[in-house]
Amino acid sequence: MHNENWTVQPEAKQLIQSHLDRFVEGSPWLIEFSRRLGSETGTRLFDWIDRMTVSSTSEELGELGFIPHELANEPTVYRHPGALLPSLIPNPHSRSELLAIKVESVIDFAVAMGLDERQELLGAPSAQVRRLLVRRDSDLEIWVVERHGSWGWNAPDVLAASVADIDRLSESFQLRPRRFEQLEHGFQELNRIIAEAVGAVGTGRAADLFFAAERKYWQSRNRAAQLQKLRQDRLGLGWANHDHHTYRSSRQAFHLLTRSLEKLGMVCRERFYAGHEAGWGAQVLEHADTGIVVFADVDLAPDEVVNDFAHHVLSPQASLGTVGLWCELHGEAILEAGLHHLECQFDFDAARSQLASLGSDSMKPFTDFPFLRQCFTVGETWPVRQERIDRALEAGHITRDQAEHFRKHGAIGSHLEILERNDGYKGFNQTGISQIIKGTDPRLVHANA
Repeated sequence: MHNENWTVQPEAKQLIQSHLDRFVEGSPWLIEFSRRLGSETGTRLFDWIDRMTVSSTSEELGELGFIPHELANEPTVYRHPGALLPSLIPNPHSRSELLAIKVESVIDFAVAMGLDERQELLGAPSAQVRRLLVRRDSDLEIWVVERHGSWGWNAPDVLAASVADIDRLSESFQLRPRRFEQLEHGFQELNRIIAEAVGAVGTGRAADLFFAAERKYWQSRNRAAQLQKLRQDRLGLGWANHDHHTYRSSRQAFHLLTRSLEKLGMVCRERFYAGHEAGWGAQVLEHADTGIVVFADVDLAPDEVVNDFAHHVLSPQASLGTVGLWCELHGEAILEAGLHHLECQFDFDAARSQLASLGSDSMKPFTDFPFLRQCFTVGETWPVRQERIDRALEAGHITRDQAEHFRKHGAIGSHLEILERNDGYKGFNQTGISQIIKGTDPRLVHANA
């Protein structure tokens, strides 16, 4: 899974786009659904595709970089390990075609779209995979699919006894204590809940439950997130277009954060370091069974990039960078503060314009390439607890003037990130990320104010 040199895959993307265009042309429902995605959510149909048939042979898909992905008692699908693209089903000789759209809940989708019980619904409540047949347009079947830690299509239903376990574990993640006087105690409690979940339902389902709870906590503290979630829920989509979840961590806790995420089944992918002046680094992690990606930020010295800083204990530094100060003011993202931001896939210009018209502006884009465009919504300001301000002031990490500003006005907390990927590009813009991290430093925001 480790890859620091992600590349664009225009031929693979064009193959998918050509088939998708043909599906849309032949389906009045898809024409209208695609229009509503653009006008009501600022997203593109392409980014919601879970899997689809293509007329290519398995050999032709292999030449484009797709490899077979096989599960027991499942049809073979082809996935591209070097790109962020839908799964493909080679279908060179059959007229029967399939398009599956990913959603967080097939029931929410059915309610939002006015579907009823006559629709074909496969998978019991709390199953790892549920799918709903939306309609048949000529030879095309259109489905929506809800996943909870499995890439399967015909995943077995959970046992009745497991339904109660899943509900209980979901509540445990949502209601877990987040504020601790001792950092180690916070991670001990987090790891206890993770271990219980993994033991009961496995890493795939445990990770799915965990990150659903993390998104909910982040959303409760971010108005831009609440606004966009409402827009996507009007079509019954949820956050199924999430791209990655970003955690900020103190140096003291970074190895603990990595270990906790690995207990959920996440695997370290590429590491980031943006140069001597940037003062930060990041570890990217990915979960094979859910596709969830985490971007974990930490203050980092120039000589530390050569080491496996995600697993080594980082020694304290005399001064704090943007990430360290954010944690000192708000707490660890994995604990008290919650996610720094969730990044989702959008039609970049449409999403920015639509959210701005609804009163949620965005910051200047920090990436604007043909294959990758990124920006933050204007940061949500959070109040800062008095003891955190006093601690930062006593340690010399902020000035008295800054302390007074944080007391009266709070400090920048979280964002929604608007992202557009093209040509299957799966990586990140190292230089651009460095610029936006500097741009969200509470001290800089205070000085500008």
